[in-house]
Amino acid sequence: QVQLVESGGGLVQAGGSLRLSCVVSGRTFSGRAMGWFRQAPGKERDFVAAITWSGGKTDYADSVKGRFTISRDNAKNTVYLQMNSLKPEDTAVYFCAAHDRGYLLTRKRGEYDYWGQGTQVTVSS
Repeated sequence: QVQLVESGGGLVQAGGSLRLSCVVSGRTFSGRAMGWFRQAPGKERDFVAAITWSGGKTDYADSVKGRFTISRDNAKNTVYLQMNSLKPEDTAVYFCAAHDRGYLLTRKRGEYDYWGQGTQVTVSS
């Protein structure tokens, strides 16, 4: 069984930074592509960023490009989301997700097989 556990969320002022972490346990982590999604109250869960199994390719939603950076450490079974220049509209629950096609970058929720429980990020103005 694969488990994903996010951490690092919290309350931050606009313009500040946070780093989210997602630790993956269970079956092999290094072969999986990883993604981050977010869900604001009353809205759908939206794609934020994705990274291939090697870390060689990444993808970002236009709304976060240039401010957020996704990375991974396969030795630690961990994927990160560094969030800089945060805005109030970044407020949401952030979820990490994984799928077994490690070479595939995808923005589609349905392509991901495993999900974490989420961590709250609140950005005050």
